[in-house]
Amino acid sequence: NSSESHNCAKSILTSDRLQIVVTLSEFFNETWEAANCANCLKNNSEGLSNSTEEFLDLFNKSLTCFEHNLQGQTTYLSPNNYTEVCKNCNETYTKLNDLYNHLQRMNRHGGESGQPAHLCIDVEDAMNITRKLWSRTFNCSVPCSDTVPVIAVSSFILFLPIVFYLSSFLHSKQKKRILILPKRIQSNASLVNIQEKYS
Repeated sequence: NSSESHNCAKSILTSDRLQIVVTLSEFFNETWEAANCANCLKNNSEGLSNSTEEFLDLFNKSLTCFEHNLQGQTTYLSPNNYTEVCKNCNETYTKLNDLYNHLQRMNRHGGESGQPAHLCIDVEDAMNITRKLWSRTFNCSVPCSDTVPVIAVSSFILFLPIVFYLSSFLHSKQKKRILILPKRIQSNASLVNIQEKYS
């Protein structure tokens, strides 16, 4: 039916009791928006954006590197020792991680798609998979170069209260409190009783 009238569309889309066409259309539209799929595409949605293609290419290279180095290790190393993977794939993983962080920053200001939002679900899932493999499966942890300054500053801050109280104790004059007893005439209980009798 080539007619574009509202009544025609309404009769076709809502002709059944379940309104299956409308329900499916709403479901797919909500899924598309929740997954931020538009953020992986170009402005006119003709295809993947250049940054998404670059990310997926690096992602595939990282997985290939993981797989290639695992095949070489299985013959002579225990399954918990993945030093070759960590050493040989460090550069590829670092590039992928840096690109992902750059895409996150760029997307907050509206990237190639022109829509400021989260990255699309394909990119986020790919990065989550890679980070899980890198940190949990292969246990490849990059040593933190800031450990010595952090420990030094933390120790300094922890000892500040001790230094403060110690210096205040040593530099303050310790004065003993002297209690001065008041000079008052003590009331005599018998005198009070006599006065009460006469009054």
